[in-house]
Amino acid sequence: MGHKTDSSPDSEDRKGVAPTGNSYDPHLANSYNLDEFSDINESKLLRKIDFRLIPALSIMYLLAFLDRTNIANAAVYGLQQDLGIKASTNEYNTALTIFFVPYILFEIPSNVILKKLKPHVWLPMCMMAFGLITVCQGLVTNASGLYATRFFLGLAETGMFPGAFYLIGMWYKRAEAQKRFSFFFSSTSLAGAFGGLIAAGINHIDGKFGHRAWRWIFIIEGTITMFFAIVLFFGIPDFPENAKFLSEKEKRFVTARLEADQGKSALERRITMKDVGNVLKDYKVLLGGFMYMGLIVPAYSYAFFAPGIIKTFNFSPVQTQLHSVPPWAASFGWSMILAWFSDRFRHRFAFVMGSMCIAIVGFGILLSDASSNAKYGALHLVTSGVYGSMPIIVCWFNLNLGGHHRRSVGSAWQIGFGNIGGIVATYAFLAKDAPKFIPGYGVSLGFVGLSFLSSTLYFFGIMRANKIRRSTTSVGLTEFEKQEKGDMSPDYRYMY
Repeated sequence: MGHKTDSSPDSEDRKGVAPTGNSYDPHLANSYNLDEFSDINESKLLRKIDFRLIPALSIMYLLAFLDRTNIANAAVYGLQQDLGIKASTNEYNTALTIFFVPYILFEIPSNVILKKLKPHVWLPMCMMAFGLITVCQGLVTNASGLYATRFFLGLAETGMFPGAFYLIGMWYKRAEAQKRFSFFFSSTSLAGAFGGLIAAGINHIDGKFGHRAWRWIFIIEGTITMFFAIVLFFGIPDFPENAKFLSEKEKRFVTARLEADQGKSALERRITMKDVGNVLKDYKVLLGGFMYMGLIVPAYSYAFFAPGIIKTFNFSPVQTQLHSVPPWAASFGWSMILAWFSDRFRHRFAFVMGSMCIAIVGFGILLSDASSNAKYGALHLVTSGVYGSMPIIVCWFNLNLGGHHRRSVGSAWQIGFGNIGGIVATYAFLAKDAPKFIPGYGVSLGFVGLSFLSSTLYFFGIMRANKIRRSTTSVGLTEFEKQEKGDMSPDYRYMY
């Protein structure tokens, strides 16, 4: 007799035998002993986990992305003029670039600290730090002060994205994770939409207490972040093995179902430099970085320059802020649709390719001599295509990494290396290229092509690995050795 089930897609493999296909390992699935957990309602437990984990991490990343990109809204209200930043010197672009230096360098160390300090401690600590730095960004008086705050903002935010993705991946099976990942990641789209709405409203307090509207953007949004950092210290759960809101039996059940899908996690052993080196020797891991980098360039190009682009369509400052909202809203809706179908069909590759094709069409229109209305519509295609593909790529890659060690290092590598594209993005759209921004659109389109190619190579790489493993007999590895190998174990099967 099995545990209680329902008819949702997440409950399709409840009978003790994993569904057929490339996503599951039958050897591990056969060790999934359901009798011990016959009194646990799996779908009810998943809803319980969803309620505790996803909203908390989504709020955290929404505020992180808002504090990272609100400089674009501030620029519309005169930040550059008040700080003496001249368009001809590209000092504004330099300020954007400085953020990515620590953000890239400290991705992997941050995930190591996350594992040591526990998520509910490390993530809110970082959140409190970048909230305070955002407030300070609203008080700077020159370009040097802006550079300094952007550097420390990047340092404080470095662990948010890979840490949250890593944590989500340690709670859910691969076939049920995409819609959770996409909802979390789509908080970036909500941040962009809220950022435009908040900026439009803040225009009404321009000059209050001697502060221009652009300063109030940083002060208000940074203060909101610090408030939620305190709240989320009590709200973000840790790993399943030590989650306080689950009973001991529920903890064992969550761990068992992940082992059936992904193998044992090896949580108890510390990550060493040898682990890092072994992970980075895998060409599939290297491809994961290029898959993400290719989308980071157009994603950050839009996030940092959308208000400036939209302003060239002859809108006033307030109208510019308001017109920045619909493309973000469109990307959120498209991401949710893609996530649902991707989980429903237990497939990633085709949905990634299709969404990137939408972005390519959008950039094609932007590079043409189309009208302003057509180009504004194309921005909806670009945001939907890019921001729809990104969560699937990150989810697909991260959840194909087995075990704490490979996933911790691999996820940080993908995000850290991929974010080098953020540096490219900060110089893609220069003031001298307005209003057509041909170089910026061309660079963004080229990097979408890079992601397209890398994703295709990754797809054929994991297909080949699965084919080899299906035809391989036992090689005499112990269970401990298989656990240490993670997704490199001959028993492991990758999801397509």
